[in-house]
Parts: sequence; structure tokens; C-alpha cells
Amino acid sequence: MDEIKALFFDVFGTVVDWRSGVARALQAYGEANGLEADWGQLADAWRMQYDPYMEEVRSGRRAWTKLDQLQAENLADAFAALDLPSPSEPERQELALCWHRLDPWPDAVDGLARMKNKYVVAPVSNGHISLMVNMAKRAGLVWDAILGAEIVHTYKPRPEVYLGSAAALDLAPGQCMMVAAHAGDLAAARHFGLRTAFVHRPLERGPEGKADDPSKADADFFARDFNDLARQLGC
Repeated sequence: MDEIKALFFDVFGTVVDWRSGVARALQAYGEANGLEADWGQLADAWRMQYDPYMEEVRSGRRAWTKLDQLQAENLADAFAALDLPSPSEPERQELALCWHRLDPWPDAVDGLARMKNKYVVAPVSNGHISLMVNMAKRAGLVWDAILGAEIVHTYKPRPEVYLGSAAALDLAPGQCMMVAAHAGDLAAARHFGLRTAFVHRPLERGPEGKADDPSKADADFFARDFNDLARQLGC
């Protein structure tokens, strides 16, 4: 591990509890507008639209577009999936900002601060810079830098996201380790030369959901939370 200089973190699901925060925002909107729904299910439906819209950018069919705009657009699809009337465009733009206000997992702030004492720590997320900054200020996340999709104008798992983040710190891929609760993210990072650490988030998709199985992840480290990972890394 002496060669590792930086830890890169997936954010949605790994650092913050996206589902609970998104469901709360949708519930508040629904109650204000006389709607009834399973708000967790609606949050899941919104998340299901995440990748198809990013693929339009990854494929080159669409110019670089920040996640806020993609989320505002694909929210209409999520409402349609549950046969609910879609919010207006201004309402969807406002609802998309709930992704800036997600709560960290209970171990995230302390664990991240411990790892920062030894390593450069940075998000390598599909969230753009203003989103990551707003989230960090609200949640108390102590990043050294904001890296990820916006600095290379494409989305994970494109190689540019991982390799461009390493290059931004003048580091080789093998000097960086991707930390995520998602096996696919780690598989891509590993393919492009990064080290990997899996952090299990069993409640990411809610108590009835199915989080990524650690046994399916290809990782150098497996941890139950950020404090466990910090301990394994000698922090």
C-alpha cells in the first residue's frame, strides 16, 4: 500500500444515502400537491433512469450535460412509470437539487477524515462539481479535491473518468484506489489500472432492496464501513 497516494470515492450510495433523501424530497412534493405514492418506489424509479440518460452522453449522441439537467429531465419518466402526473419543468429542476442535500452514512464523515490524514481523498462521481461542493458543505465531507465526470465531460464507467482523475493529481492509475459500494464501478476502475476497495452498504436500496453483494466484487479490500476501511489502511 505504500504506493497508494489517493483514494477516490464513489458518492451516491457509497458516501451518502441517496434513497432516503430522495424519497423524502419526493414525499414533500407529493404531499404539497395532493399525490399519494410509494415514495421509495418512486425514488427507485428515478434512479433507474440515471444510467440511460448518462449513456446518451457517454456514447457521444448528446453533448456534455450536467447531472442536474439529466435528473430534471428523467424525473418525468420516473413519474410516468408509476402513472403519476409529471411535475412542471421548474418543479423538476427544483426537485433535482435534492441530490445536493443527501445525508452521509453515519460512518462516512469520521471515516473519511481519518483516511484524509494519510491519503489524498476525492470524489470520483458522476455528480458535477457544484453538486459535490454543495453536498460536502452540508454534510461536512472533507475532500482534498473534486474530481470525476465533469473534469473530463463524460460519465463512469468511461476510462476518461478514472484516468483523468488520476492525471489531475499527477498520479499513475496504480497510485490511486477506487472506493465504492458498487461492483461495476470497481470492475471498471480495476480494468483501467486502479486499486479497489469495496464498502458494503446493505441499506443503499432500502430495507427491502438488494445492495451489491461483496462476493461479486473484485477488490483489494473489503470493508463493512469507512471506519473499518480506515483501520485496514492504517489510518
